[in-house]
Amino acid sequence: MKAQVNLIITSSEADSNLYYATKFLAPDPFIFIQIGDEKIMIMSDLEIDRAKVQAKVDAILSYSIYEVEAKKKGVGDPKTIDVLNEVLKERGIKNLIVPADFSIRYALLLQERGYTIEVKSAPFFEERLKKNEKEIEHIAETLHHAENAIDRAIRFIQHTVIKDGHLYSGDRPVTSEDIKRLIAVYLLEHGFIAQHTIVSCGEDTVFPHTEGAGPLRADLPVIIDLFPRSMINRYYADITRTVVKGRASQEVKEMYEAVLSAQGVAISLIRDGINGKEVHEAVLKHFKNLGYESGEIKGRMQGFFHGTGHGVGLDVHEPPRISKRGDILQSGNVVTVEPGLYYSGIGGVRLEDMVVVQENGVKNITRCPKILEV
Repeated sequence: MKAQVNLIITSSEADSNLYYATKFLAPDPFIFIQIGDEKIMIMSDLEIDRAKVQAKVDAILSYSIYEVEAKKKGVGDPKTIDVLNEVLKERGIKNLIVPADFSIRYALLLQERGYTIEVKSAPFFEERLKKNEKEIEHIAETLHHAENAIDRAIRFIQHTVIKDGHLYSGDRPVTSEDIKRLIAVYLLEHGFIAQHTIVSCGEDTVFPHTEGAGPLRADLPVIIDLFPRSMINRYYADITRTVVKGRASQEVKEMYEAVLSAQGVAISLIRDGINGKEVHEAVLKHFKNLGYESGEIKGRMQGFFHGTGHGVGLDVHEPPRISKRGDILQSGNVVTVEPGLYYSGIGGVRLEDMVVVQENGVKNITRCPKILEV
């Protein structure tokens, strides 16, 4: 039986599968081939020596040597596919498995040369689903700093002064941008990058992915959702808290308690072997039993209308999903648990922790407290 051959051609800085396979970070595309357990990189003269030192692969081949071989066979100006063709012919390979986001141009050029292309959907590397101890340590480290950053943000909000319904620090109003900057600076100083951080307020909180802008208002929910990545090991974390500076409305208080209890329901169900769809449906049922309807209401989605959770690792959103799609959870998965409720005219509430799936339950690696009014 012939060994399976995986092929990736892209930049490892942009593609988590390629970085996972090689542990080599490069901004420019390169060729990666995995033949059974053997991992091979084909590198330019610029990167070959660095790759020999840093990459965790079995062989590193010279791109320029195979360019010369292609020229000997009449290729005037060898391109990536010509170089790859030489390597594959040398090893007698005709069948290739590529990820779903593989370049269609490369796929067509390979098919023109007689190669069979099989496309594999995520997860391209099944082993990425189950994190080992070192990966869990990396994620927990990123999460620890995310918790520190969100704690600083909440304490800053706590110490603001309410004037004319807005939050003030000294003589100037506090904005969403101020809080995002505070978070970004702390994380950057500690070796992490946070992009697209959400600090939304009031009606903006009804749209789960609205990043938020402008002055923050008193007595209204503020959702803070950050998902930084380590600049060293590239693992993400994801955390969300909802706070109110001042006095939350009764509706928001009740929503907050409902979301908190829904998170508890989900966490109590998650374990090795459970279908994420079952967990998600239990959260929906819990909300409905508490009187919270979900779906299209008055022409827009309201209630609980996103997934209960998702995997986190080298991507901030990766399998498995805890949602209506139905992924089976396994020990070693690191997933978020993030129910929320969103109603126009009232606001939104979301709480998000990260847990490690275990045989008989979970380990919650999130320590940040949950307090509504600050």
